[in-house]
Amino acid sequence: MRSPTIRIQHAAFDTAAETARVREGRRDIGALVVFEGICRDRDGDTAGVSELELEHYPGMTEASIGAMVDDAARRWPLQAVTVIHRVGRLRPADPIVLVIVASAHRRAAFDACAFLMDYLKTQAPLWKKQTGAHGAEWVDARKADDDALGCWGIASRNSAADD
Repeated sequence: MRSPTIRIQHAAFDTAAETARVREGRRDIGALVVFEGICRDRDGDTAGVSELELEHYPGMTEASIGAMVDDAARRWPLQAVTVIHRVGRLRPADPIVLVIVASAHRRAAFDACAFLMDYLKTQAPLWKKQTGAHGAEWVDARKADDDALGCWGIASRNSAADD
């Protein structure tokens, strides 16, 4: 696998441009899976989310995501991986995260993309504060997200998993 692209940034990303970068000059890619996470105006059944604020530890976040990309590359035959995660203040409809996985075969690309998203949702050192009609509150990983990570044989480090 060529060196992965991992970026944490405030600015919006261009999904089409990032996808084109992964494919540029490549003839060995048989499958490309692209996941773009988007800020919603609700949390579960609760409507009224007006803002999402994401914080991180520079350097630590990239290293942590890099280690999980390395793990994905040990599990599946991958040709390329891009992970871009935004931080700062986001509004509903803003893109939050982009994961692009390239492989010779679709199953590896799909599985690796799902694996990376399950990791990002629960283990990446990113903190999320949601603002809505009831004020602002920090949001923890959900048990369902921790359970999804468990399907890959990784135990969650979140207190929510103990509930």
